[in-house]
Amino acid sequence: MMIITPTTHDLGAFEVRRTLPSKARTMVGPFIFVDQFGPAHFVIGSGMDVRPHPHINLATVTYLFEGAIDHRDSLGTYATIRPGALNLMTAGKGIVHSERTPSAERAAGSPISGMQTWLALPDGKEEIDPAFEHVAKEELPLIEAGNVSARVIMGSLWGVTAPTTQHAQTIYADILMNAGATIPIDADADERAVLVAMGSASLDREVLDPHNLYVLQPGQTMTLRAESDCRVMLLGGEAFATPRHVWWNFVSSSRDRINQAKSDWKAGHFPLVPGDDKESIPIPEIPLTRSE
Repeated sequence: MMIITPTTHDLGAFEVRRTLPSKARTMVGPFIFVDQFGPAHFVIGSGMDVRPHPHINLATVTYLFEGAIDHRDSLGTYATIRPGALNLMTAGKGIVHSERTPSAERAAGSPISGMQTWLALPDGKEEIDPAFEHVAKEELPLIEAGNVSARVIMGSLWGVTAPTTQHAQTIYADILMNAGATIPIDADADERAVLVAMGSASLDREVLDPHNLYVLQPGQTMTLRAESDCRVMLLGGEAFATPRHVWWNFVSSSRDRINQAKSDWKAGHFPLVPGDDKESIPIPEIPLTRSE
């Protein structure tokens, strides 16, 4: 197994642990960015305020363990995500969005914890039209067996299939396990990885450190075991034949396309976000997220 340890970014109210992209590896299947944020609790009057910013040639996947986030984008979308539901925003040729704590949670003080991942769009689909999809908690398949509860967020796992749109073959699941429980990690996907978000777990008797991303050997069926009550994320999918580059919020097979996106954001050529058009995140000189 390849082990990727996270880089931790302190955002003041909460921490973000980033495992992809890394120097050791850029992608696992279509996943090119993996963040775990929280757990944390906002004090009364405060919350998440990710100002409008652009993306190209990727799809963002937001999944919460606790809390709530208001999503707005340049398509005119306004959607509140809560635990167990999924937001899939396809940037394609270009989109702008913001993420903020809803007013009710901000007024009361609220917890925040979850995953933010990006999926690179496959060859031939990088410049598709932007789109947004919210999949409710009740629509995502939930497998309950013994002391295991596994929600399939994307793709087909354990005999069920999530309704979430896939641009490339993708697997993504949220696995809750009581101490001593086990579940098989099938070998069908080209590339797979697991991340222990909370608690303690082992894979074929090898104990996994929390928050690390463990990239599994292709073609090998393995057994995940809960050493304590735990939460484990499984992710992966088809291997990409063409490398992808990452610079700030931009992903593409073409460095020239990323440079064009940089110029377009600086020049104000991206669309505005209705209802959140008074501020934006300026392009950084040296971004924290980059693969080149």
